[in-house]
Amino acid sequence: MRILSLGAGVQSSTLALMAEHGEIEMPDCAIFADTQSEPNEVMEWLDFLESKLSYPVHRVTKGSLYKDSLVLRKSSKTAKLCMATKIPAYVKNPDGSRGLFGRKCTANYKVAAIEKKVKELLGIKRFNKKNTVVCEQLIGISADEPDREKPSRRSEIKNVYPLLDLRMTRQDCLDWMKNKGYPVPPKSSCTFCPFHSDDMWIELRDSEEWSAIVEFERELQRLAAVDDVIRGIPFLHPSLIPIDQVIFKQRQKKHKLHQLNMFRNECTGMCGV
Repeated sequence: MRILSLGAGVQSSTLALMAEHGEIEMPDCAIFADTQSEPNEVMEWLDFLESKLSYPVHRVTKGSLYKDSLVLRKSSKTAKLCMATKIPAYVKNPDGSRGLFGRKCTANYKVAAIEKKVKELLGIKRFNKKNTVVCEQLIGISADEPDREKPSRRSEIKNVYPLLDLRMTRQDCLDWMKNKGYPVPPKSSCTFCPFHSDDMWIELRDSEEWSAIVEFERELQRLAAVDDVIRGIPFLHPSLIPIDQVIFKQRQKKHKLHQLNMFRNECTGMCGV
């Protein structure tokens, strides 16, 4: 089986449409892992994109990352309270230094959700390491971000990167979309992702999602204060200032970068494409 991991961002959207135009081999389907935390414009774009494709787009979800990130659970082993679902928030440690939360969001809400759907489509209950490759997964990583290329954690799934093979950069994808008469896709990422650039935060500050983002950070900090494991205060911005008090610095470059370089260092290739 050949699937497209569809993040609904610039690169994966370009791949989806290139297949429709016969410029790359057609996938059997696309899979969109919905964290239920994307900006409204991303979901509207996904509706538009799906209307242009002749192959099916499966939308899967593990639940709301926003809601699940704000839940305290008691460990069955230690009986300690802790946040089970962690986003990579910045942490102000007791000594004033900056740390980073452990990251489970991509693995649990993107990768695992897609793998679960792949098993369902293949009609199998579990992957078996003794099996050969049974699924080829197309991932939209472009030539300007080769450090995000990663092998699949499942030997039965082979990750392939058509944009890398074609040496297409993100700008090449934007040019391709423009030349074909398509609008520019919005940036795909959770609204409260700590790896946003200041440009992205400025866009979100002017959107209807802003109040929910501010409330999310405040609740995250409240829960961290009673968490038995965390020893610091979480923030969404690397300045360690409450998000509604940050003075964002807008880039002057022609082509804005909406995610920090740290995102590329941390990412497994499944978010923000």
